[in-house]
Amino acid sequence: MKNGKGFLAAVLFGFYVFLLCCAVTYAQSSKLSRPTSERDKIVTKHAKGTFEVKATPMTDEPNTGDPSIGRLALDKQYSGGLNGKSKGQMLGIGTAIKDSAGYVAAERFTGSLDGKRGSFSLQHSGTMKGGKFTLFVTIVPDSGTDELTGIAGEMKIVIDGGKHFYELEYRLEKSD
Repeated sequence: MKNGKGFLAAVLFGFYVFLLCCAVTYAQSSKLSRPTSERDKIVTKHAKGTFEVKATPMTDEPNTGDPSIGRLALDKQYSGGLNGKSKGQMLGIGTAIKDSAGYVAAERFTGSLDGKRGSFSLQHSGTMKGGKFTLFVTIVPDSGTDELTGIAGEMKIVIDGGKHFYELEYRLEKSD
C-alpha cells in the first residue's frame, strides 16, 4: 500500500508541475459592481510579477480521508508588485482518463503589494480535461491584514518558457 501511495503522490506532483510548467492558465475575472456610496468607493489596481514554487508531497495521516487524494505542501516566493512569501497546501486527484484531474489549494501570502504591507489568503480551484485547463484563483474575502485590509480580487497565472508569472487584479477600500 505504501508503494501505491508513493506512486499516487508522484503522479499528483507530476500533475501539479505539468499544470504549472506546461500550460498557460488563467483565472476568469469576475467584475464587482461599483459601490454607490462615495465612502465605499473601490479602485481596481493591477500588479504583475513572477513567482517560484516548491511543492513537497505530504505524508498521509490516518483517518483524514481517501488516500487516493494526494496532498502537497506549497512554498512560494513572489517578486514584482507582490513581494513576499506564501505557504499553503494543495489537494489533487487524478482519474482513470489520461490528462484529466482536479486540484484545490489554499495559500497565505505575507509581504507587500505595491508597497502596502500585510497578508491575505488565496484560494485555487483547477481542473484538467483532455489536457485543457481551467483555473480560478481568488483572494479570500476579509482575509487581508494591516495595510491590505479590505483587499479583494483575482489572480491569473501564466507559464511561459518554464517561468511562472502572475497578474493580480485587486481592489482595496479607498481611504480618504
